[in-house]
Amino acid sequence: MSYAVLGTGIVGRTVAAKLASLGHEVVIGTRDPAATLARTEPDGMGNPPFGQWHAEHRQVRLATFAEAAASGETIVNATAGGQSIEVLLAAGARNLSGKVLIDIANPLDFSAGMPPTLDPVNTDSLGERIQRAFPDALVVKTLNTMNCFVMVDPARVAGEHTVFVSGDDTGAKKAVTALLGSFGWPESSVIDLGDISSARGAEMLLPIWLRLYGTFGHGDFNFHVQGGRDPRGS
Repeated sequence: MSYAVLGTGIVGRTVAAKLASLGHEVVIGTRDPAATLARTEPDGMGNPPFGQWHAEHRQVRLATFAEAAASGETIVNATAGGQSIEVLLAAGARNLSGKVLIDIANPLDFSAGMPPTLDPVNTDSLGERIQRAFPDALVVKTLNTMNCFVMVDPARVAGEHTVFVSGDDTGAKKAVTALLGSFGWPESSVIDLGDISSARGAEMLLPIWLRLYGTFGHGDFNFHVQGGRDPRGS
């Protein structure tokens, strides 16, 4: 399978490296590949510049957003939520049409400082906005409720814990659930919340996640939903 991961930050890098380690063909998309490789300073989160990471992951190709999206059978949106629609427009609606688009971004709004708020929130979600903007894409919201290292290695958190999926297309959610399984998520840990409007709830977990991160001082934790299945089997 070929994947286009849009976004060169720590989330995009982590997911791309995991996909490549599983034997997939992976392209990371960015606005300007030459400029991305030329950066020598750490990013805003203190992570090494992309060029340093890329030197250790030569099997992952770097391309423009449009080139990456055209080559990928499945698209992963790992951009900052406030830029996601703009990036996906640069990737090109035609290059997204008919493809599973895995949205792991969150609409964090830092305009009023820390902690960030959400925009949109409550009556809309980033996942829904993406689906409306690209009606021919098969958008599935998942993995946005945890640290990127837990996304690709759930064993970092002891015991059972949960990953959510939201989307309108049953086949797309089935494909994403299979991918999650290859990351190490047992099927019993995957909860299908319903159509893409249910992404509102998943995104609204971010404020409490951020508070927990501040309390624990690290991101090796996750949510666990217990008792979700009816014991009567109905």
